[in-house]
Amino acid sequence: MGAIIIILLAVLGAALGSFFNVLIYRLPRKESIVFPASHCGECKQAIPFYYNIPIISYLMLGGKCKHCGARIHWHHLLVEIITPLILIGVHLQYGLLNVIFVKYAILALWMIPIFFIDAFHQIIPHKLSIPLIPVGLIFALIPQNDVGIYHSLIAAGGIFCFLLLLAYLYKLVRKIDGLGGGDIWLLTGIAAFMGLINLPFLVLFASALGIFYFLIFIRDKDQVFAFGTFITLTVVLWIVLGGERLLGL
Repeated sequence: MGAIIIILLAVLGAALGSFFNVLIYRLPRKESIVFPASHCGECKQAIPFYYNIPIISYLMLGGKCKHCGARIHWHHLLVEIITPLILIGVHLQYGLLNVIFVKYAILALWMIPIFFIDAFHQIIPHKLSIPLIPVGLIFALIPQNDVGIYHSLIAAGGIFCFLLLLAYLYKLVRKIDGLGGGDIWLLTGIAAFMGLINLPFLVLFASALGIFYFLIFIRDKDQVFAFGTFITLTVVLWIVLGGERLLGL
């Protein structure tokens, strides 16, 4: 039975990964995620269903468009691989068919398109970040949830006000934006899901990852880099590895 569940989650995850690739490509370009149907970004030719099978089609086509030979970006394959792995990881950590599994599966998977969009375009679309807040609050209303509604409201409201004030003071002192609006909405949504107890550790780990990346790969204090990628990566690792359990919270 366990193997069947893993297989079903893998198939579901791969399908979701294919959908996430649509979000990653179209949202930054302000295109509809429904119309037109799947097509090549270069020649615009429609992609038939038999060339639109997650993972398998990419490997069969050698990462190239069947019509024009244009290279299909490697992230398409990566997203379709990591999405089922994350879904399976959440299941192994929290079980299946319970509120906690559904809640953290949604949050972890939600981070995937945000990670890649922010990494490629240095933006976090409000269409992805803002809906996290009401969804987190809705889960907080469910009795079996691990974060109650009052805790969720205080966490979301408190972190939003704090980050807004921090962004304002940074801009006042340095005359440039230090924290984007997308980061503020993203962290507010995460707070609604996870509450205040876990949030300081998440921000600390994300900051440590960001500093490490900056020192190794960037080293230019005037160059902007996408902090949202480190937030989303930390959230996924935290959920899959059971961060609150590791800390004994």
